[in-house]
Amino acid sequence: MPEYKLVYFAFRGLGEVPRQLFSLAGVKFENVRIEDADWDAGKRPETPFGQMPVLFVDGKPIPQSFAINRYIANQYGFAGKTPFEAALVDAFADQFKVDFNTEFKKYWYVKQGDEPGDVEEMKAKHGIPARDSFFPLVVKQLKKSGSGFIVGDAVTWVDVLVANATDYITVLEKDLLNDYPEVRGYSRSQGEDPLSSRPQGVVEDQRIIVSN
Repeated sequence: MPEYKLVYFAFRGLGEVPRQLFSLAGVKFENVRIEDADWDAGKRPETPFGQMPVLFVDGKPIPQSFAINRYIANQYGFAGKTPFEAALVDAFADQFKVDFNTEFKKYWYVKQGDEPGDVEEMKAKHGIPARDSFFPLVVKQLKKSGSGFIVGDAVTWVDVLVANATDYITVLEKDLLNDYPEVRGYSRSQGEDPLSSRPQGVVEDQRIIVSN
């Protein structure tokens, strides 16, 4: 088995889905967490694009969070059972990244206090429209699949991605997804909760970073 080392900040963010995928697969990995102060002070690991996360596979780096997610998913059975399912998983993941996160982060960064701005104004302008653009698609697909998972009849990396997103959203704003109860509970209905295998000690900081 390859040796894995995941390098990311000491909060959930873009490192959380790979962490959960490794845990779901029962695969050991070195979880290297970089403190904000060290990064800001220039004490940074060497990365291909000057960004994190980076997954090192036998010492060879894979940058970009979605590339990492897809790699782990393909290695350990979370990419879909057929080429069609894999394409649909990728489609929903890309929709999440391009359509939802691109807009939602404009609100969420202000909500978290990472950027200045009026919280309610940004929520109305970006947060609510992003929510109401993406989550109805998930609800529709859950009803279509009928399995309790977004694609197919088993957990895929897009389930982990969306479950993680709904979890961190409701931690900071518990009522924001009240109109979409199917989304928050969908994976748990099958008794296979992607969040239940979250590695201990990596979630004390709920911040999200959705830039790559």
